[in-house]
Amino acid sequence: MLQIDDSLFHSVVKPARYTGGEWNSLSKDWDDVAVHVALAFPDIYEVGMSNMAIPILYEQLNNMPGVLAERVYAPWPDMEAQLRQHNIPLYSLESRRPLRQFEVIGFSLGYELSCTTVLNMLDLAGLPVFSRDRDSSYPLVIAGGSCAMNPEPLSDFIDVFFAGEAEDALPGLVEVVHACKKDKDALLRRLCGLPGFYVPRFYYPSYRSNGTLASLQPVDGNAPPVIERVIAKELKPVIRPVVPYIEVIHDRAAVEIQRGCSRGCRFCQAGILYRPVRELPEDKVLEAAGCLLNNCGYNTLSLVSLSSGDYSNINHLVASLTARYTREGISISLPSLRLDKSSIGLIDALPSGRKATLTFAPEAGSERLRGAINKMMPQQAMLETFAAAFEKDWMNLKLYFMVGLPSETQDDVRDIAGLVESVSRLGKSIRGRPPRVRVSVSSFVPKPHTPCQWSGQDREEQLNGKHSLLQNQLRRSNVQLSWHDAKTSLLEAVLSRGDRRLGAVIYTAWKKGCRLDTWSEFFDFQKWQQSFEECGIDPSFYAHCERDAEETLPWEHISSGVSSAFLGAERQKMLAGDQTADCRLDDCNLCGLQGRQPSCRAKAQKTKNKPEI
Repeated sequence: MLQIDDSLFHSVVKPARYTGGEWNSLSKDWDDVAVHVALAFPDIYEVGMSNMAIPILYEQLNNMPGVLAERVYAPWPDMEAQLRQHNIPLYSLESRRPLRQFEVIGFSLGYELSCTTVLNMLDLAGLPVFSRDRDSSYPLVIAGGSCAMNPEPLSDFIDVFFAGEAEDALPGLVEVVHACKKDKDALLRRLCGLPGFYVPRFYYPSYRSNGTLASLQPVDGNAPPVIERVIAKELKPVIRPVVPYIEVIHDRAAVEIQRGCSRGCRFCQAGILYRPVRELPEDKVLEAAGCLLNNCGYNTLSLVSLSSGDYSNINHLVASLTARYTREGISISLPSLRLDKSSIGLIDALPSGRKATLTFAPEAGSERLRGAINKMMPQQAMLETFAAAFEKDWMNLKLYFMVGLPSETQDDVRDIAGLVESVSRLGKSIRGRPPRVRVSVSSFVPKPHTPCQWSGQDREEQLNGKHSLLQNQLRRSNVQLSWHDAKTSLLEAVLSRGDRRLGAVIYTAWKKGCRLDTWSEFFDFQKWQQSFEECGIDPSFYAHCERDAEETLPWEHISSGVSSAFLGAERQKMLAGDQTADCRLDDCNLCGLQGRQPSCRAKAQKTKNKPEI
C-alpha cells in the first residue's frame, strides 16, 4: 500500500476523486485472495462512476471467493502532474496499491477517443505501453466494452480483448489467471481457447496494394479464426454500488430493466451489440430497487434500458414503483423513451417534484430519411406526441438529431429546422407561449457491426455547411442549437473503422501529449493531424471512403452474432428507403441470433415455415 502525504490532495481540485473510502466500497484483505483485479476506466472519476459496466464487474468479482476487485480512474491533469512529480504510480482507490501489483488490469472501452488515455494510465502505472514489452512480471492487460468489438486500433497495447458481456465469462477468466499468472505465454494461449477472448499477438494482418485489409489470419493453432461475442444468459442487477462522495454525471440509483433493443435503427451500434433483448423480471426489478434505495440513500431511481418504453408491461412496473415510493419522496426517471403519445402518459405518471425536460431523439427531420434509417415516425404522429406533452404542461424539450446520414440531402437538413419550427408553433398555440427547445446535432459516424459500416462519413466542410444551414434557420429565441465538433467526429470515425496500423498514430499522439481527448479543453486536433502525417496515414481513408461489400473489414474476425448477410441486406434496404419491422412485434428477421433465446427460436421457426405467396 502506498503512503501518500495528504498535502498532495490539497494541491488538486476535487481530491475525493482519488481518496477512496466511499460508502459501499469494499476492502478485502489483500493476502487472503489469489487473484487481484484492477477495474480501470479511461476517463475521470465523475464519468467512470456513472458507467454501468464497472459496478457489475466490481460486485460480481468481489462476490467470488479468492478474488478482489478494486477501481481506478484517469486522473485530471493536476493530479497527473503530482503523480509524476512525486514519482507515485497510479494506484487503486480501495487499497492504494500500485496497479503493477495486480494480476489483471481490465479496461472498459466505451468511446473511441479514450484510446490515448489508456496509454497514459498504463504509463502512469509504470507499465510499458506496448504489450510486446510486458513479460510475466507485469499484470495481464485486458479490455472489453463496445470498442473492443473493433480491437485492432489498440491491439499493440492490450494483451487480450473480450468480445461481449462479461458476466458469465468471469469465472473462466479468474480460473485461468490463477493457474497461469506466472507464465504469460501459457495464460494467453489458454485464454484464446475460451469463448469471447481475442489475443492480437496470435493473429497476423496482410494488406492489399490499395491499402485495404487482405486478411487477418491466426498464427497459433489455439487461436480461432472468428471470435464469437459472449451473450449473458440473464441480467444480474447491482444492488450495492459504490456511492461517490462528490457529484457525478449520473448521481442516482439505477436498475437495468432491459438489455438490448429490437427496433433496428440502422446507424445504432448498441442495437446490434446488445441483442437479443433480455428483460429483468418485474419482481426482480422491484427487489433490486428496494435494495438500491436502502443501500445507497438516493432519492432518484432510474430504470435503464436502450428503449425503456419497450419493457413488457412498463405501465404496471411504474405503477408498482410509484405505489411503493411516492410517499418516501423518491422520483423515478425513464431515460430512452421513444417518441410517441404513450411515452407522454407514462412520463406524466412518474412521481417527480417538477416538470423537467422531455428528451427525444427524432434523429432526422424528414419522414423519408427516418424511414431509411429504420426509425420511422410519421410527422403527424410526432406532432400529436408533442401536443400531448404541451397539454400536460411539459414545455422544456431536448431533441437529438444527426446530420451526415447516408442518402441525406440538404432538404433533409432543412426539415430538421422545419420540424423544430412546427413544434414551436404548436406549443404556442396550445399554451400561449412557445416551448423552450434545445436542439443537439451530432455527426453521423459509421460504426462497425451495423448496416452503416460500409458507409463513408461526410467531410468537415460538408458537416460545417449543414451546421451553418441549421444555425441560419433556427434563430428563434426559444431555440438553443448546439452541434458536435466535426474534427472530433472525424477522429471518432477513424478510430471506429480503423485497423492495426493506427497503433502508431495513437502512440505518436500520446507522446505529443494527447490524453483525455473526450474533453474539449484537452482535445488537440493539430497534434493528431501531425501524428497522422508523421506515420504516413491518411485519416480520410478510414473515415470518408465507402467500403466495398466484398472488402475484408478490420473487425470481421469479431462476430457480433448478427450475420454480415443480414447487415448487407439492411444496408440495401436503407439505400432503397425500405423498413424492417420490430421482431418483437412481428416475424423474426433472421438476423443471425435466432436460437439464442426461446422467443427467437419460436419466431425464427414461424418465419421459416411461413408459406410463400
